[in-house]
Formats: sequence, C-alpha cells, structure tokens
Amino acid sequence: MKKIIAVSASLLSAPAAFAGTVAYVAPEVVAIEEPATMGGSGAWLIPLVIVAILALALSGNNNAQG
Repeated sequence: MKKIIAVSASLLSAPAAFAGTVAYVAPEVVAIEEPATMGGSGAWLIPLVIVAILALALSGNNNAQG
C-alpha cells in the first residue's frame, strides 16, 4: 500500500517538476528597417529656390536713370 501511495504521489508531482522555469522571458523585438530613399522627396528644391532668389536680387542692375 505504501508503494502505491509513493508511486501515485511521484506521478502527480512529476509534471510540476518538469513544467519549466518560473521566470518570464520576454520575446525578442525584431527591428524593421525602412528602405533608404534615393532623394526623391524634393526637399532640395526649397534651398535651391532661396539661393536663386537671393542671386537674382543681389545681381540686379541698380543704374538709376534720371
């Protein structure tokens, strides 16, 4: 009888012993990289226009005819 109780106690406690770790391990976050743009945004147009306006304003003809 003692053997039956010992075997049943070991069978009931075995799954808890092999259940795994108690500590929570967070899953690893995968970083997603955005594809690099090839300069198609047109952001270079604004400084180019500003430089062109300044060049036209500063190179204007200032001859005053009376």
